Amino acid sequence: MAVLKSNHMLGLQHVPPEDIITILDTASAMKDIICRKIKKVPTLRGRTVVTLFYENSTRTKTSFDLAGKYLSADTVGLSASTSSVQKGESLIDTARTVEAMGADVVVLRHPAAGAAEILAKNVKCSVINAGDGIHEHPTQALLDMFTIKEYKKSFKGLKVTIVGDILHSRVARSNIWGLTKLGAEVSVVGPATLLPPEIEKLGVKVYTDLEEALAGADVINVLRIQLERQKQGLFPSLREYSRLYGINNRRLKAAKEDVLVIHPGPMNRGVEIVSEVADSSRAAINEQVTNGVAVRMALLYLLTGGEKVETAN
Repeated sequence: MAVLKSNHMLGLQHVPPEDIITILDTASAMKDIICRKIKKVPTLRGRTVVTLFYENSTRTKTSFDLAGKYLSADTVGLSASTSSVQKGESLIDTARTVEAMGADVVVLRHPAAGAAEILAKNVKCSVINAGDGIHEHPTQALLDMFTIKEYKKSFKGLKVTIVGDILHSRVARSNIWGLTKLGAEVSVVGPATLLPPEIEKLGVKVYTDLEEALAGADVINVLRIQLERQKQGLFPSLREYSRLYGINNRRLKAAKEDVLVIHPGPMNRGVEIVSEVADSSRAAINEQVTNGVAVRMALLYLLTGGEKVETAN
């Protein structure tokens, strides 16, 4: 079995390209399991996965729960609102308590950037970053990349345009690190107020004109407008944002004819993307959800040294 360079997944910034490829290849085998009538293998029997979420989540938390269950791991979900965090317990003490109960993997979502890294330095079990502030969201980027690989086969020279709230997006950062390492050409576009200073130093092209950024694009990654993280006044209104940066069929004409449209969800329909695009054959948004389970299965397997995966005949 291929072994990753680290027993944690904290972000894609420092993950070598060969490890990303290993994860994506392993996810293919895991997707075979998900497509079976009986979605269960004994690969991680006896292992325990704890999801520790300090922020609300539907897709990420549920997909980690299912990923563990499909591999026969025991899964336990904790949220800050129902744990001893409400009594003043620190993140590290909470994680150490969970580890003392026998956890093999802790999946953490936290509003503070760097929380997963701090946790990894204070526990012996594996830590997976399920989103830390506006820093990184590596498993979302990996499932995006897995989806792109399924449709486009190769990343070399692929033109990927990330649209929207780049400033507050941990998804954008992880995608930029991962995609550029595998040879894709990445562009970002959005209002100037939603573009991080000096983001071009990450090796991306930067635009404020949407049509210009979409020209010749193979993949469009549409980001959600994160109003909960924004200060007021970054753009005039949602209607104005949609008029200038919303993805619709007219704007898709600037991209390649076989352009792939993806979105991390949840979608604000009619704001960053219209339903005619989101529900079209060009979009793979529901496929991303399935692929998210496969990628997270792959990570749990690789980080815990599971037994041989039983693939379908």
